[in-house]
Amino acid sequence: MANKQVKVTDTTLRDGHQSLWATRMRLEDMLPIVDKMDKIGYHSVEVWGGATFDVCMRYLNEDPWERLRTLRRHFRNTKLQMLLRGQSLVGYTHYADDVVEAFVHKSVENGIDIIRIFDALNDMRNVEAPIKYAKEAGAHVQAAIVYTISPVHTMDHYVETALKLADMGADSLCIKDMAGLLMPFQARELVSKIKEQVDLPLQMHTHYIGGMAVGALLKGVDAGADVIDVAALPLAFGASQPPIETLVRALSGTEFDTGLDIHELFEITRYFEDLRKRLGYSRGVTRINDMQVFDHQVPGGMISNLVSQLEEQKASHRLNDVLEEIPKVRADMGYPPLVTPTSQIIGTQAVLNVLLGERYKLVPGEVKGYVKGLYGKPPVPINEEIQKKILKDESPIEGRPADLLPPAMEKLRKELGPLAHSEEDVLSYGLFPQVALKFFDYRKDPHHITGPTSTAPVTKAKTATTDSKVSKAATAPENRKALASAGKAQKEEIEVNIQDVKELIQAINGTDISEVQVENDGVKVLIRKGLSYAVEAQAPVVTQAQAPAPVVTSTPALAAPAVVEEKPVEEAKPDYANNPNVVAITSPMVGTFYAAPAPDARPYVEKGSKVEAGATVCIIEAMKLMNQIEAEVNGTIVDILVENGEPVEYGQTLFLIEKA
Repeated sequence: MANKQVKVTDTTLRDGHQSLWATRMRLEDMLPIVDKMDKIGYHSVEVWGGATFDVCMRYLNEDPWERLRTLRRHFRNTKLQMLLRGQSLVGYTHYADDVVEAFVHKSVENGIDIIRIFDALNDMRNVEAPIKYAKEAGAHVQAAIVYTISPVHTMDHYVETALKLADMGADSLCIKDMAGLLMPFQARELVSKIKEQVDLPLQMHTHYIGGMAVGALLKGVDAGADVIDVAALPLAFGASQPPIETLVRALSGTEFDTGLDIHELFEITRYFEDLRKRLGYSRGVTRINDMQVFDHQVPGGMISNLVSQLEEQKASHRLNDVLEEIPKVRADMGYPPLVTPTSQIIGTQAVLNVLLGERYKLVPGEVKGYVKGLYGKPPVPINEEIQKKILKDESPIEGRPADLLPPAMEKLRKELGPLAHSEEDVLSYGLFPQVALKFFDYRKDPHHITGPTSTAPVTKAKTATTDSKVSKAATAPENRKALASAGKAQKEEIEVNIQDVKELIQAINGTDISEVQVENDGVKVLIRKGLSYAVEAQAPVVTQAQAPAPVVTSTPALAAPAVVEEKPVEEAKPDYANNPNVVAITSPMVGTFYAAPAPDARPYVEKGSKVEAGATVCIIEAMKLMNQIEAEVNGTIVDILVENGEPVEYGQTLFLIEKA
């Protein structure tokens, strides 16, 4: 055995908090410690890629590109590393080759040195373009072999994959064990076989989730692994990587000594421990469900998100049912390794199967795309019965999936127009359109208070309840705060529905506003604060061609708001509740509602749209996937009860359809 020093990659700033904190560590949390981290002597620090890109914009209101640039300025001596999901980049679907090229080049330009590239299916066609562009950009290409356990994933399969990646120009290889399935003696065998066949540096990445990680890394190092992935103790264990402190101490004084100073490492450890306590996160813990990973195979990066998804769906108690369903779905789908995006695809389908009580009743677009072959070739063919149920009359594709995607960058530039400050913005939009637009809106005015659609100040906004149309925007806590901050302002003009007056009265309670004027469809209502409230309905606004209408005024009420006797703004709606020919489409999950394209060339499904059973009527974004909601009957949309971009609850009515 050669006498050599083992190198260390620290994953705390990416995979560590992705696995344990749902990727919620902010840049401001990182900056106080990065200068010390830069002096440790790591082989590299993983800081970008994976879920960090999405979460930065979606939940943290941070620009992922600016995060990378800032970290690059601080890490002067240490290589920065990222994780790239092959043709899916940092997203959950495949992107056109020109998008892949632009993203890879911009990643390197903004500070990335090492790009770890993998494909969830170990489909070599899906890593061709990223490897090519990364080498052109001057990055170190680390090609990853995705490790899993199944009847078809053998040692020979992994060695063959390693040889193919080496032939494609990889600078180093990585065994990517995302679910902590690699046991110590299997690790020794696998590393030995790869090192015998491939003359490239070999890195090991695993998760502690099943309790095998420390043993697997030590056996792998003994067999010739060159670099290992670890995380700082407060963000290690559980679903994360094994702790750097343990591995550095275990290897100290041996031929594999890392050369890292354990005392300097503990300074970094103490910082992250204080941060953990301040932010209120728990330590990584290996639970019973985690130890059962060899059955359900849910990877480290997915386990915390799976729990969060079930909590959002108010179904935390169904976790065990979902974990039992995941291997069944995985077998149906041809035994894909459970790593992003296939982990989301399989996991979300399992959640839906459990929550809806019927397998494959609702199939997200990404699941259908996987079954159609848009993500690549599964290790073994998909269950024919399930494939037919999902694809219906469609046939799976043949060939490299990205060959079906036309160039997209120019189209994205035109779509985004002046909203783009840079080519990086175009890429952010190309990968996550809805998320990026909301982030750009926030970036333009961080203090801008928005309604449910996040596109305008307090305006008329329908809720999706069937028995009322009160304004969420007027009563939302953030908008009450905005009203209160108006200080001595005596008038606020807010466009709302007349039906929202009572809710608006509640909203101005406790503020310094004494008078609010609202207007809708030409009808003005003035609300004055006094001993109680006076509500005055003013004349409709008229043009010269119209005859003036009389003013209708109510007298001030002493005990309660006066009732406005005014002609209804909207025509009375039919009594759909008692119409047996009208059926409701409800949301099968908690998520965000987005309009879907109409089948008859109109831009979106709308009132009056004719739909057929099986037609997509909207999208519910939930659990990282865009879930297509289909009509179950032929008919006409007679009412839409939600706004585009509005959050919806499980069971909430979205559409009413009158059966044909």
